[in-house]
Amino acid sequence: MKTQLKAILAVTATAIAVSALWNVNQGPAEAQQSQGGSDIPRTPTGKPDFNGIWQAMTSAYWDLEPHEARHGPTLALEAGAFMAVPPGMGVVEGGEIPYKDGMRARQVENKQNWLERDPVRECKLPGVPRATYMPYPFQIFQAPDATLITYQFAGADRIVHMDADVEAQVDTWMGTNNGSWDGDTLVIDVTGQIADTWFDRSGNYHSGWEMHVQERYTMIDANTIDYSATINDPLTFERPWTINMKLYRHQDENMELLEFKCVEFVEELRYGDLRAPGSERGDGVTPIF
Repeated sequence: MKTQLKAILAVTATAIAVSALWNVNQGPAEAQQSQGGSDIPRTPTGKPDFNGIWQAMTSAYWDLEPHEARHGPTLALEAGAFMAVPPGMGVVEGGEIPYKDGMRARQVENKQNWLERDPVRECKLPGVPRATYMPYPFQIFQAPDATLITYQFAGADRIVHMDADVEAQVDTWMGTNNGSWDGDTLVIDVTGQIADTWFDRSGNYHSGWEMHVQERYTMIDANTIDYSATINDPLTFERPWTINMKLYRHQDENMELLEFKCVEFVEELRYGDLRAPGSERGDGVTPIF
């Protein structure tokens, strides 16, 4: 844990230093200029500059596949529209996730029991690519040797190794991340993810360790990224499949990534049965100390 924290702090410090050096050496107008006349921002090394706070605006969080509006989980019907699922055009190329024969049944069962089974309900880390299109912002700190992607939800982090090909040693919630450049496209290969993550609230799942996710980040203008992720999991799917969406930079003057440490919000869910007899459960508004 201490080693990971030191690595995160080192990447963050390096990214801030690189950003500061860039601002000193280049004026705002020059910083927006790039090779070939493109108007995307670039780092001093000439690579696209992804530093900033980004967010997806899509219904993929609820369902990657095309879907109509529907009720929320049965146990939440009293919540009315609060937990209803909004419609979406889908982000899967070809429209449908290519499950192998017999594997779709588990997804349908997951969907029917979403409220009890979805791992993020208990503040577990969302995994990749799900972290990207959750309805929370995330921040990219970019440096030549490593890139840090930190997410508002649950304080999830990913260290992307840019100067070494690191092999996954154990399965983890956010996987082992290796980055490279394909021209102006940042490519991140993610391996070694734990099986206990989903792709969305509709119960789309994967096998875990055998899954390989390749993300591609292509900046199409100063404030928009074309994002895609190709999932290759031969134990679960007939063939690799790809999702595609846009990511948008937050441009508010005082925008910053605030904390959403959700562990405290699931204490009642996880440990409520251990509450001392007669102790107050709480009204969901007043903090319990």
